[in-house]
Amino acid sequence: MSQAKFSFPTTVLYGSGVIDRLPDELRHRRMRVPLIVTDHDLLGSSVIQRIRTLLPSAAVYSGVDPNPSEQNVIGGVAFYIDKECDSIVAVGGGSPIDAAKAIRLKVTHPLELAEYDDNIGGSEKISSNLPPFVAVPTTAGTGSEVGRSTVITIGKTNRKTVIFSPHLIPDLAIADPQLTLSMPPSVTAGTGMDAFTHNVEAFLANGFHPICDAIALGGAKIAYEHLPVVMANPKNIESRGEMMIAAMMGAIAFQKGLGAVHSLAHPLSTEFGMHHGTSNAVLLPVVLEYNRPAVPERFRELQHQLGRDVADCARELNQICGISPRLRDYGIPERALPDLSEKAVQDGCHLSNPVPCTVESLLKLYRQAW
Repeated sequence: MSQAKFSFPTTVLYGSGVIDRLPDELRHRRMRVPLIVTDHDLLGSSVIQRIRTLLPSAAVYSGVDPNPSEQNVIGGVAFYIDKECDSIVAVGGGSPIDAAKAIRLKVTHPLELAEYDDNIGGSEKISSNLPPFVAVPTTAGTGSEVGRSTVITIGKTNRKTVIFSPHLIPDLAIADPQLTLSMPPSVTAGTGMDAFTHNVEAFLANGFHPICDAIALGGAKIAYEHLPVVMANPKNIESRGEMMIAAMMGAIAFQKGLGAVHSLAHPLSTEFGMHHGTSNAVLLPVVLEYNRPAVPERFRELQHQLGRDVADCARELNQICGISPRLRDYGIPERALPDLSEKAVQDGCHLSNPVPCTVESLLKLYRQAW
C-alpha cells in the first residue's frame, strides 16, 4: 500500500506505516508537550506503546468511557492543565477522538459544554482559539478524525449532545490501517456498520448538498464492498485501509445531516451502553423502509451504486458481521421503548430525516426493531 497526503479540508496522512511520521508532524506544528487522549482498553496496547515511544514527552490521559461523558472531558482538561500540555493527540476510535475534541474546546472556552449544543446555536460560540490537535484513529467507523462534530453525554440530561463547528476539525488525521489490525471482530463489525450507516443516512438526509451526496454514494459502495472482506480476513491491509476511507467519507458527508437512525441509536448508548455502530446496524433496515416512500429516487440511486436494494444490503452486511437483527438480542427491555422514544425525539439528528418524526413514529420504529 502506498502512502498519500491529501486535504478535504482536514489534512490526512494515509497509508501503511504513516504513523512513523507522527513526531515530524508534531515538530512542524510546534506541539512540544502533547496530551495523548485515549481509553482504558487501549492504554496497555501495542498501539499506545508505539506512540509513546514516538512521543516520549507526551502525557497520557485514558479516562474516556465508551460513550464519552462531560465528566471525562472535565477530567481531561484538568489533566491537560496539570501536565502543562500545549496540544492534543487523540488515539483510538470515535470515543477518544470525540472526547479529545471537547477537551480541546474546553481548554480555551469557559462555558459549560451544554452551552455549545448545536441544537441551541452553540456553534456560534466556538472560535478558532484552540490548541493544535492531531487525530490517530484505530478503528474505521465514526470518521471523527475528519469530522466537525463531537458527541458528548451531558451529565444533567444524560443525553448525547452534538457540538458542531468547523473549528473542531483536527489539524491532521493520521490514518494508518496497521493500527486497525488488532480490532476484535465485534468492533470491526460495529464500526464498519457505523461507516456504512453514516454514508447511507447522509445521502438520504434532507437538504441540498451535491458534494456530500457524491461522497456518501462513494463511501457507501466502499463500505459495502470491503466490510465483508475484513470480516473474512482481518489482516487484509488493503481492505482495512479502504474501510478507513469509507469512515472518513461518511464523516465528511454527514455535515449535510443524518436522520432517524442516529436519533434512535443515541439513547440506546446512554441508557443501556449499547455500542453505537451496532445500534445503527440494527435500526438501519427498519428506518430505511420508513423513509423509502418519501425519497424513492434516492433509493434508486443507491441501488444503482450498490447493485441491489440498500435495505437488503444492510441486512446482508449485518448477517455477514454476525449482528443480531433485534434490539431484544442486546438486552433492551420492551418496557423501556416509550421512554427511549421521548429521548430520541429530543435528539436533533432526526430533523434532517426525509420523513418527519414524532414520539409516536419513533416508538413505532423501536417496536419494529425490537
